[in-house]
Amino acid sequence: MRNSRFLGVINTKKPNNCYFCYTLEQMTSSELISQLILVTNDNRRYVEKKLSFLSANQLNWQKSTDSWSVKQTLIHLNEYARFYHTEFVKRIEQTRFKEPIPQFVSSPLGKSAWKSMKLGNANNVKRRFHSPKQYNPLVNNQLNEDDTVVNFLKNQLELVHILDSAKQVNLRKVKIPISISKIIRLRLGDALQFVIYHNERHIQQIKNTISQPEFPTKR
Repeated sequence: MRNSRFLGVINTKKPNNCYFCYTLEQMTSSELISQLILVTNDNRRYVEKKLSFLSANQLNWQKSTDSWSVKQTLIHLNEYARFYHTEFVKRIEQTRFKEPIPQFVSSPLGKSAWKSMKLGNANNVKRRFHSPKQYNPLVNNQLNEDDTVVNFLKNQLELVHILDSAKQVNLRKVKIPISISKIIRLRLGDALQFVIYHNERHIQQIKNTISQPEFPTKR
């Protein structure tokens, strides 16, 4: 499945989702973090409720040879978490910018990044991207794990703790390198949005997969 490079077309339409009663640009830092915790918890609850009891046959089912299975999609997200969560924890712990700012404002690059990941009004993927090879389970055979669902759930709990920690630092001055280039760095607030909307995007992909008429019954 194509996804994950973030420099793409920006969706400027305001979502109908109740979380977005006002634009993200108008949120305080505290409201932004609370919003991201809500999205993360929604992702975690969906996976816990709908995917925890899928059979191996269901987890590994692919609609076509070039599409991702449920398991492959979660592996992709877990691999991203391995990189970004480590960076989040390290940068938050080591920063000297311990004073939170009242309102977070995205950089132009950061806004482009997370808006390219964000779902459209109808929870649809507005634009598809090629996943980098090291994060693409169809290309990288080393991307494999046994407890995929359990690992995803653990990662989402960890992400909530990271978001809580982020409340205590400056979301603008703490910088996070991106996974495809250590030279390019995003503001912490932008990087958190990028990762969490990337997660949400792929959870929607999983919902689309299991809603296919051909999706196998449990066995």
